[in-house]
Amino acid sequence: MITESILTIFFNMKLTLQIQLLPDVAIAQKLKATIERFNEAANWLAPKAYERKLANKFALQKLYYKDLRHLFGLSAQMAIRCIAQVVEAYKRDKSVQPSFRKHASIPYDQRLYSFKGIDRVSLLTLEGRVLVPMLMGNYQREQFGYAKGQADLVLRKDGKWFLLVSVDVPDGTPIPTTDFIGVDLGTTNLAVTDDGETFSGDTVENVRQKMHDLKKSLQQKASALVKQGKRPKNVRRKLSLLSGRESRFRRNTNHIISKRIVEKAKDTGKAIALEDLEGIRKSQKRFRKPQRAKMSGWSFFQLRTFIEYKAKRAGIRIEPVDPKYTSQTCAECGHCEKSNRQTQASFLCKVCGHKDHADRNAARNIRAKALCQQA
Repeated sequence: MITESILTIFFNMKLTLQIQLLPDVAIAQKLKATIERFNEAANWLAPKAYERKLANKFALQKLYYKDLRHLFGLSAQMAIRCIAQVVEAYKRDKSVQPSFRKHASIPYDQRLYSFKGIDRVSLLTLEGRVLVPMLMGNYQREQFGYAKGQADLVLRKDGKWFLLVSVDVPDGTPIPTTDFIGVDLGTTNLAVTDDGETFSGDTVENVRQKMHDLKKSLQQKASALVKQGKRPKNVRRKLSLLSGRESRFRRNTNHIISKRIVEKAKDTGKAIALEDLEGIRKSQKRFRKPQRAKMSGWSFFQLRTFIEYKAKRAGIRIEPVDPKYTSQTCAECGHCEKSNRQTQASFLCKVCGHKDHADRNAARNIRAKALCQQA
């Protein structure tokens, strides 16, 4: 008989690996032509599904499969994927006719692509299969063995190619814990743990402000060109590229922070206590307008999500707590008073005189709440 104490159960979680493709000019042209033709076919099929109110893939396939192959030169499986793509889009909102961008990502199932080792992938195009070199970092290589099912071929706005591959990764075995790392999320400091480790937001805020000013300048330039009767095509292209760069910067920074917090929990054998999402939403209303810009300009929900999924993979428990009054309560004596927090960074208890960095004091309170919830 297997006792509960030694029974190990693995649950799978779905992740997406972003693998960069390195096609030469000729192959890139074939991939681009395939994406454009696929989306052209999807835009041809979408109004037919909408007019007939057809959300059944097999019914739509029976009516238009041959037309898709004849009119657009799609392979058999690619035509089926196109039909499925249209049906999925229509199902999301049946009151609106789906539409697809010229270079929107397209799905590849296992009949349309196959990996050839860890450095090449075979992809079907309108002109047959092409072998494309690919670049993976250490993280992607670690998860590569779990690659399974559908992938999406993506042409980014900056001209780079990626394959987004779904993987089923078994969660780590849950680690028994009796203590927590309290994590306070903020604006000046993106994250502070209860032991005082701080992830400063200074660099982040500088980048956000720089991007904001540059966007504002470009938007003003675009408006001036429109008033002159000119098309601001180049300006809009720069705005689009700028938006993508800012998004990648946020994502990379959140990955670095979340990885460090989860590693700390794993090394110390602790669970992680985080503010619950509802508490974060409510707390945003308390910020002044300039601080709200910082809050909306940074992806706090993305950071929390990254911490959660990395913790889940490592078998580390996440304990959500209500952050109410954590910034006003003394972590030493428990006295709660608004004036305890003298400035954004400074905490001084009016009763016991405890002095600390305000964010660290809040992180300690978050940890304390998690311990109470566990008791």
